[in-house]
Amino acid sequence: MSLSHLMLKPAQLRLIRAVAESGQLQLAAENCAMTQPAASRMLAEVERRVGAPLFNRLPTGMEPTEIGLTVLRRARAVLRELESMSSDIEALRHGHAGRVRIGAVTGPAVGYLVPAIRAIKRASPETDISVEVLPSRDLLGYLAAGEMDFILARVLPEFDSALFDITPMRDEKVVFLVRSDHPLARAPIVTMTELGEYEWIMQQRGAPIREATFEAFAALGLSEPRDCVNSPSLLFTIAYLAQSDAVASVSEEVAQLLIRAPVNASFKILRMHHQLSVSPYYLLCLKRRPLSPLALRLRDELLRLAAE
Repeated sequence: MSLSHLMLKPAQLRLIRAVAESGQLQLAAENCAMTQPAASRMLAEVERRVGAPLFNRLPTGMEPTEIGLTVLRRARAVLRELESMSSDIEALRHGHAGRVRIGAVTGPAVGYLVPAIRAIKRASPETDISVEVLPSRDLLGYLAAGEMDFILARVLPEFDSALFDITPMRDEKVVFLVRSDHPLARAPIVTMTELGEYEWIMQQRGAPIREATFEAFAALGLSEPRDCVNSPSLLFTIAYLAQSDAVASVSEEVAQLLIRAPVNASFKILRMHHQLSVSPYYLLCLKRRPLSPLALRLRDELLRLAAE
């Protein structure tokens, strides 16, 4: 028997399953939204293709033959896969499944991405969401190459902004963080002059928070700190602060995450005369790459949080 003879249609497979479950052709036809004559013709066509009866016609109803049981087992498996595929497609179409890769600089990663992702995962736990926390230059490179769905980053002049859909978010506030028993931790107000006398743990040169910190020193005619350890790693920064009298300039969202419940880490935000901030960041998508339904859901949740 050639393979083409056994290429049964989903409607035929559903009829075979319905006949086996009900034992009556009339009931099976109704379950499949068909007339009994149409169901009878379809079943006869299937048996012709198989080359053997699939059901014994008994006074008490229709029972599968041995060949019918084999066909029925396969029919049920195929229909389960088709129904599963339909469910998967519907979930993807409505953004309740799928994969999304996004990136952010540290502040919005903590302040916006965490609550936005939690909201999506509560409703759709099987979604596959990957997050990279990197400097804006790296994020823009990934986005321009089509390797990320969208990012929260700053716009840099070396990238063609015409490539992106750009949505303004907010600026990033900067605070100075120390361990809770640091010599300056209890001071009512700390000056930049006092800070210049301490060791610093900072991001690499060119990082917006580092540059804003050095500009704050320069604005007062002060030299930038000379005793400085450089690291882009937030984990290393936390470890270094915990074991030294160093000072770190970090985004306000990161500092609040560390010192508030449930983390309650032993750090303190120094009280300063003036608020320090860096250039605003944006939500950027690649114009030539439409967002998937899942990416759209996550983006909309981010924008909702930002609006609040």
